Amino acid sequence: MKKVLPVLATTCLLSFSTATLGEETDVMVTELATGLSNPWGMAFLPDGSVILTERAGSIRRYSSEQGVSAPLANVPEVAANNQGGMLDIAIDPDFSNNSTIYFCYSKPGEGGSSSSVAKAMLNGNALENVETIFSAFPRVDNGFHFGCRLAFDNAGYLFITLGDRYKYMKEAQDTDNHHGKIVRILPNGDVPSDNPFVGGAAPEIFSYGHRNVQGLTVHPTTGDVWAMEHGPKGGDEVNLLEKGANYGWPVITYGVDYNGDIISDQTHKEGMEQPVIQWTPSIAPSGMTFYDGELFKEWQGDLLVGALKFTHLRRIDMQGNTPGEEFEYLRDRKERVRDVEVGPDGAIYLLTDSTEGKLLKLTPKP
Repeated sequence: MKKVLPVLATTCLLSFSTATLGEETDVMVTELATGLSNPWGMAFLPDGSVILTERAGSIRRYSSEQGVSAPLANVPEVAANNQGGMLDIAIDPDFSNNSTIYFCYSKPGEGGSSSSVAKAMLNGNALENVETIFSAFPRVDNGFHFGCRLAFDNAGYLFITLGDRYKYMKEAQDTDNHHGKIVRILPNGDVPSDNPFVGGAAPEIFSYGHRNVQGLTVHPTTGDVWAMEHGPKGGDEVNLLEKGANYGWPVITYGVDYNGDIISDQTHKEGMEQPVIQWTPSIAPSGMTFYDGELFKEWQGDLLVGALKFTHLRRIDMQGNTPGEEFEYLRDRKERVRDVEVGPDGAIYLLTDSTEGKLLKLTPKP
């Protein structure tokens, strides 16, 4: 494994015009670390350091004092195939007392791989008591559409996003499997008694009719859970989640297949939810959060989204649940933005997706 150097204090001032011709905003970009191998997810620890994943199968720690650590010990094997590998990571709401983390990865097994979630205790640069608490079924022998974003809501439930595994898009409408679903479990892996499909073959399901959900966040004020998914060629979606709701894929969609074939001629259908936001053409969104810091005061309550295809951070001006103007930042850097988080210092942190990926910090221009 290539060694990642400590903090690179490369700082540049960048000025960006908005996607909708609004005012220009000056931001300062600091490259905290480079040489990361397709970094995918990150979470902040109580001491302000970052724990992050690399898709090939590693988990590392970053701090301003020590830079990026060596890969943590005792990380389980992953099926690092195409889009699969070590994906998102989250910390327990009571981490200060239990030192527990959760990570979603493509777990190999008989017949293929499965989007799975494990919990473990973080002890220095090692994991202890690693335990798998959820595995999506059935396993699939391909490397596509794993989903795998994690978030705890304000009640302490763990939400896990899943993809349709690409060739199994019709399964997204079947509540007897986990393809194309968002599931909700307790921190120990048990199923909440009020889940909408308790008693069925897949009682963990919270919502269904999704394609490949790679954005998940909890609103800092309302506590609502929001999700974001890749469309095919067009039709990326941002959705406000409701228990038991059907989000339509593949019966309704704003996109077409990659070769131009029609997937569905319907964009609306009774009993199926409409997205709060949809993007056509696709921006390939990954990673999302609401801004709730103090550094960018005018951005408070706005939605921040990473864009892989068009290599930028996108900000959506939100008035409650209603989206307004959209703004682009960092597009000229030509780096795929895989994850976006707001740090405890109010700065915005990004992971860029490449074999020479970076951890970036965004602050206002002094």
